[in-house]
Amino acid sequence: MADNEFKVGDIMKPKSDGPMVIDVETWEQFEDELTARNIFIGANYLFRGHRNASWSLDTTLERRAQRDFAFLEYYRLISVVRPQIETFTGATWGTLPSDHEVRQLSQEYDKFSLMLDGIEGAFPAYSYMAYLRHHSFPSPLLDWTRTPYVAAYFAFRNADKERVAIYVYLERAGRVKVSSSDKAQIHSLGPYVQTHRRHFLQQSEYTICVSFQSGGGWHFVPHESVFSRNDPNQDVLWKFTIPATERIKVLKTLDSYNLNAFSLFDSDEALMETMALRHIDFKHAG
Repeated sequence: MADNEFKVGDIMKPKSDGPMVIDVETWEQFEDELTARNIFIGANYLFRGHRNASWSLDTTLERRAQRDFAFLEYYRLISVVRPQIETFTGATWGTLPSDHEVRQLSQEYDKFSLMLDGIEGAFPAYSYMAYLRHHSFPSPLLDWTRTPYVAAYFAFRNADKERVAIYVYLERAGRVKVSSSDKAQIHSLGPYVQTHRRHFLQQSEYTICVSFQSGGGWHFVPHESVFSRNDPNQDVLWKFTIPATERIKVLKTLDSYNLNAFSLFDSDEALMETMALRHIDFKHAG
């Protein structure tokens, strides 16, 4: 085997702290890597696709605001826009916690932590926040999917650089996850929420990264602040990069399983995108 030939299991570690980076040269080698590492659908792994391998794991709120948001500050923001959104979309979210309740919750470490772990009820306004995320309102939710194939679709759909990335996240490598009040922590909010239908079509889940700041309460902070620790027992992250030249082959393979824009977005625009891909791009590629 030549020195520059790919071998399953090859890893390129980044110069700085971050995820384990695995560069592959074909779609088939990516699938081989998942098998070699025992990464399977339905085994607590989450997946996320980036059309540009250089992008970091930022939430849309981080990219828009360029600063940390307090939990209470964000809750007040989405409360302000709620009447207009309900009026024009016809969607409603019932009775959400009051500003007073959220203010108290955001200042309490223990109760908020138990809620994040699913012990003290649901995360406040989770259904509403997931809806906003699927409609491009800046969100502290980082969206994932439970299947690498949906992640691959999002990576290759509009691939615009030499390589795309598919991230794989495992929240707990063991039975217990350890957290402390002086460090940022990632929590998965889970799939069971009544929200927009795209949530289910895309097999979505979400994570949030938060930290408790003395005097300021709970804040949303970057996921990268946790991933940079490289803890082997929790918050394990892999980053697979694949050449964008695999785009048509991958999209054609996914489409053969009816995984395409129309099945994931269920809109007239998505139908047109799918038809154009099938009848122009796939045929032109041969």
